[in-house]
Amino acid sequence: MTPQDLATLHARAFSATRAWSAQEFTDLLAGPGIIAVGDSNSFCLIRTVLDEAEVLTIATDPTQRRKGLARSVLQSAEELATARGATEIFLEVAEDNLAAISLYASSNYRQIGRRPGYYLPKDAAPIAALVLRKSLATG
Repeated sequence: MTPQDLATLHARAFSATRAWSAQEFTDLLAGPGIIAVGDSNSFCLIRTVLDEAEVLTIATDPTQRRKGLARSVLQSAEELATARGATEIFLEVAEDNLAAISLYASSNYRQIGRRPGYYLPKDAAPIAALVLRKSLATG
């Protein structure tokens, strides 16, 4: 997928917040340790640094949700991060994003923190982020 493809899908998936631009994806993809997995329906972008990985974003086309696509790209990205030596992975998720929280909980992520006002919706009050972590060594 091109940076423009990623930006287009990200905008569809995150219509209530500021989507990332094609230039932002270009810059991220040029950085070290980046893993991008997926297709025009769903993708996951992870950064690995030494033994740690971070889910930067995961996006699924709203018309393709509830088909297991996010779970599939997340699992593939975790496997690639493990192959690069990551033993832990973490992410932030909006505390009102119940579908994503359910996905992460069922994928063995556990809450380790909370960041008030982390997400800034277009026309609503700021939303806290839950910080989740998973050991890749134990699955």
